[in-house]
Amino acid sequence: MPRTTTSRPLVIASVIAAMFMIAIEATIVSTAMPQIAAQLGGLQLYSWVFSSFLLTQTAMTVVFGKLSDVYGRRPVLLFGIAVFIVASVLCGFATSLPGLIVFRLMQGVGAGAIQPVGMTVVGDLYSAEERGRVQGWLASVWALSAVIGPLIGGFIVQHFSWAWVFWINVPVGLLAAAGFIAFLHETVATRRHAVDWPGAMLFTVVVAALMVGLTELGTDDLLTAGIALGIFVLGLALFLMQEARAAEPMINFSLWRRRAIAVANGVSLLAGVALVGLTTFLPMYVQGVLRQTPLVAGLAMTMMVVGWPIGATAAAKLLVRTGLRALFIAGAVLMPIGALPFVLLTPASSPVTAGIGSAVLGLGMGLISTAALVMVQEMVDWAQRGSATAANLFARNLGSTLGAAVLGAILNYALGHTAGMAPITSDELRHLLEQGDLAGSADAAAIRNALQHGLNLTFWGVLLVTIVALALAVFVPTVALRRPAREIETALVEEVTL
Repeated sequence: MPRTTTSRPLVIASVIAAMFMIAIEATIVSTAMPQIAAQLGGLQLYSWVFSSFLLTQTAMTVVFGKLSDVYGRRPVLLFGIAVFIVASVLCGFATSLPGLIVFRLMQGVGAGAIQPVGMTVVGDLYSAEERGRVQGWLASVWALSAVIGPLIGGFIVQHFSWAWVFWINVPVGLLAAAGFIAFLHETVATRRHAVDWPGAMLFTVVVAALMVGLTELGTDDLLTAGIALGIFVLGLALFLMQEARAAEPMINFSLWRRRAIAVANGVSLLAGVALVGLTTFLPMYVQGVLRQTPLVAGLAMTMMVVGWPIGATAAAKLLVRTGLRALFIAGAVLMPIGALPFVLLTPASSPVTAGIGSAVLGLGMGLISTAALVMVQEMVDWAQRGSATAANLFARNLGSTLGAAVLGAILNYALGHTAGMAPITSDELRHLLEQGDLAGSADAAAIRNALQHGLNLTFWGVLLVTIVALALAVFVPTVALRRPAREIETALVEEVTL
């Protein structure tokens, strides 16, 4: 007789496997990207490999969350896993950076289905008190991925083909899908939602056009940049009109009218910019300028994603004692302190300096994002809590998406306008990252110095963003806690896991 009851432990094991697949992809690709770009070329599109994934993931998160209410959790999860696996296989076979970017767009669609719906399954199966224990397991998955992802990425690019950083997703995804098929059984409610498909599509066009415009400005292609920015302005106007008339808009702008929510989401957006700036460009700096191995680059970046869950866990314990406002501002203070060591890096610096800065910045982000999440949840009633939480996550993801494009444009511009030098070509950077020196070139040191100059400007951009975030954070009002401390602690789903 077929099994018709849901096995909670085995379903959660499947959720953990699916989350692990997404979590480790975020760190393992960052470590391997300098070698991937060196082999495929097109380094001017380097940041697009990250921002393309974030673009579709951000746009699809709200859509798939609503689709899971219409069609059930299992079909949406299986669809997301299937898309993610297929896209991962295609990423490994990519022969150019533009092709890899297209396949990363597909991966982002899959992640946009897996991540929010996986967390929804936890809420469906467990009570608030039980959920705290399960969320601890999920937090461990992301912390473990943060530690081992860069190590595995460094090992793979040194001993195997870089394609395996994508192909390792296949067995994990298949195991997760098998678990959902066998052990997750549900009765779909008849209640339906209006999915804001036009809003999701317009949002994707708006952000993509902005990314193209910023990228082309960095390469001095003013015509293409002007066309893209024109599409951005038109698309933004249409998007705002669509959200104003949609029955269930993708972005609930009414929530942003409350000062606490606006400040929390604004700082979360800026934190997303800083986060992607370091995870995208720090591995390139450590390998290309400090002349270290991919393994060392991965360790330097790992310190930030280790500091994040430590800060988030500490915040969950301290927020009742210190209050949300004090915790929020403390995290905002730590962010520029952590970003400062990066602008002080030189070719003679130790990667330990980068690791220390990463750890402090991650600690600050953990404090900020936890306080922000609780703050927006405490500002609304139960019926709006899901939308408020999604808005905060959306702001952070949007910051990461835009940050990759803006900081990538800064790097491209700097490499094309180094004083006393001709513009640095993709071939020159490819040799630098692939071989560690420029065989056949008479001026390897000059090329490395140009990369140092360009990346230094991106780190200054990160520092500026963190300073603006601190200035904005001081305007956050005092928000009283309405729920018991234990219930708040168990509600910190996204914070330690995302």
